[in-house]
Amino acid sequence: MAPAEPIHVEARKARRQGRSLPGISTDYPGTAMLSNPATFSKEFVHMARKKLIYTALLVLFAARAITAQAQGAGTAKETAGASAEASGGALRLGVFADADSLPFLLCERDKLFAQEGVNVELLRFQSAVERDSAFQAGALDGMISDILAAQLSVQGGFPLKITSLTDGRYGIAAAPGSEIKSLGELAGKSIATSRNSVIHYMIDKLLSDAGVPEDKILISPVPKMPIRLEMLLGGMVSAAGLPEPFLTTAATRGARILAATDDYGMGLGVLLFSEKSLREKLPLVEKLYKAYWKAAGRINASPDTYRSLLVEAAGFSKEAAAVYTFVVYQRPRLPSMADLNAAIEWLNKKGLLSGRADPRLLLDPRPIASL
Repeated sequence: MAPAEPIHVEARKARRQGRSLPGISTDYPGTAMLSNPATFSKEFVHMARKKLIYTALLVLFAARAITAQAQGAGTAKETAGASAEASGGALRLGVFADADSLPFLLCERDKLFAQEGVNVELLRFQSAVERDSAFQAGALDGMISDILAAQLSVQGGFPLKITSLTDGRYGIAAAPGSEIKSLGELAGKSIATSRNSVIHYMIDKLLSDAGVPEDKILISPVPKMPIRLEMLLGGMVSAAGLPEPFLTTAATRGARILAATDDYGMGLGVLLFSEKSLREKLPLVEKLYKAYWKAAGRINASPDTYRSLLVEAAGFSKEAAAVYTFVVYQRPRLPSMADLNAAIEWLNKKGLLSGRADPRLLLDPRPIASL
């Protein structure tokens, strides 16, 4: 019997054929979002889990291939990893090649995980669909994600906990040659992003705070990031919401950055782990954080030293790496109740949550308590 196709493949087919799947929005490029929470039954969750297992196996093999290529070979590295394995076990962490992940990528390169006595396998993913499928099927212990995706995963029946914020950067850039110089001037202008995503949320919040009426925030759905960047640079949209390294790349090619999350203190990116992994591997997660904070301190102390790492491991072009303004990595801390409540309110307003959730139930402070 042929294996069932994963949810995102079915969603793409449904979109092309003009039909819909029960409870699933085909517009969202990351995890499968809830367009009608009432239809997201326990039976559907069970079916989705079975499909995700097959998807995750394929994704895990692909991610490991990408990771192995990026890491390269080396006797010293293998010896360090074996030593860490013997002293306490292993963790699998899903990451993107971006600013959020840079301290973890440095930990991998400089063997800081092994120094703390933990073997961490970083699995690099090309999309949120692949990453979330692997996590939900149990192929990952944890992953870098965001506060919206975390809440939606819990509602979908996948128990997890946010253990800290990460220090990445999302931003809004105006097209090259545009006269737009402020967020308020985006009223009634087309802004490219993916619908119901963390960047969509960022755009809504920043423009609303700038006084733009809700009906004047015009989102142009462009899920694929490279296409979104090219549409911005070609003037096909007035502005775009972008993460790094696309945000800096846009700036090097004439776009104007109007706002970035780190300038506004928006805590959106998070590190999260499954409840199972936190029950069984809490000491390892604590060691992972110690290595992370050591790497973050090194980057903060001498950021220019790590511009080559941006190119080698974080997906930056040489031109973008040369002008990139490093984020200041903060000691790992939990999201604020204000940020969590604001995100939950937005999800409810969009009809993506079936009820009001208690944000405190999303958090687990134990892994960072000893830092």
